[in-house]
Amino acid sequence: MTLNRYRAKSLADKGHQGAKLAIKLLSRPDRLLGLILLGNNIVNIFAATISTIIALRLYGEIGLAVAPVILTIVILVFAEVSPKTLAALKPEKLAFPSAFIYTLIAIPFSPFVWLVNIFSNTLLRLIGVHPEKDHGHKLSVDELRTVVIEAEHFMPKAHSDMLLGILDLEQVSVEDIMVPRNEITGIDLNDDWKDIVHQITHSQRTRVPVFHDSIDNTVGALHLRKVLNLLYHDELNMETLKSQIVPAYFIPEETSLTRQILNFKENRRRTGMVVDEYGSIQGLVTMEDILEEIIGRFTTDSPTRNLGIHKVENNSYLIDGNTNIREINRVLQWSLPTDGPKTLNGLILEHMEMIPQTGTSLRVADYAIEITRTNNNAVQTAKVTNTNQSSDENPEPNESDL
Repeated sequence: MTLNRYRAKSLADKGHQGAKLAIKLLSRPDRLLGLILLGNNIVNIFAATISTIIALRLYGEIGLAVAPVILTIVILVFAEVSPKTLAALKPEKLAFPSAFIYTLIAIPFSPFVWLVNIFSNTLLRLIGVHPEKDHGHKLSVDELRTVVIEAEHFMPKAHSDMLLGILDLEQVSVEDIMVPRNEITGIDLNDDWKDIVHQITHSQRTRVPVFHDSIDNTVGALHLRKVLNLLYHDELNMETLKSQIVPAYFIPEETSLTRQILNFKENRRRTGMVVDEYGSIQGLVTMEDILEEIIGRFTTDSPTRNLGIHKVENNSYLIDGNTNIREINRVLQWSLPTDGPKTLNGLILEHMEMIPQTGTSLRVADYAIEITRTNNNAVQTAKVTNTNQSSDENPEPNESDL
């Protein structure tokens, strides 16, 4: 019963006969327990009877008083506590060989086990338990996450982080990881041709949105590698540029990352514009952004996603207001609340319910926040200190992330 079912299934898939028999026996625990307890009770009853006869013949009536005490000690030590403790600590070493024995004795004892199970299962059904409907252990996402965390010392940390990242995808929406609207850089078709060419040759992204006057009028996206090839052959003009535009792909802001990966695959797209319930563009998300949620950041120079985190002293950091809270938590291993606003500026404004002045301080959970610079409508930078973490415990963030 303490056997690791998933390891047993893995060994069974590899052809381990003991594991196969153990899995088969565990598929109906009511029958297995009936068989074990039937044999156990037969042995104990016979032992009690034999010990009583021996004690009576050797010591008379005094032996009848001594025999139960001695037999109880013998059964507890040699038949209960010691073997069951050993089985709990080394389940595979005992379970797999025992599976052969149980399988053999199950044949002659099956009528008795069946009879016992009829009565016991009937009693269980009266309280709403149906043993025949038990399909074994099934792990929820939270339980699977716990298994991965506990197994971290059996695998490289990078691998366990990726597994946890995959498990977290369902709980994260595209709104949590998108490039905010005010950080989107694209090509305005109404600009001068020289400005458009300059944007094409100096863009930090290979896929950029294309719009008229405003990002709200997005018409599609350009793959700049194809456009640069036309430019190299002196074939690029407004007409050929428009011919390379791929129609815009829009994504509801509440879409989970798991669903969006599948959507990107089905639509053969790598970039999409995130829109709210009114159809207004809120940001941009790419396949690379989702992959970073799984494997961590793999780019070191991305102006649109610059985290803006600068260490000032011990466990205090100067952080840009538009920095995503999830990124802060990931890099610094903090736990700022993520169930509300997505950026540090939004978190501060939610708690202050006003645009704070420079020098204003507040506390959010275990974090002391001091406003260091504001403009008319947002917090530009703030000093954040983890008050629940000593300087010795403070992790050194990856410099490439900062």
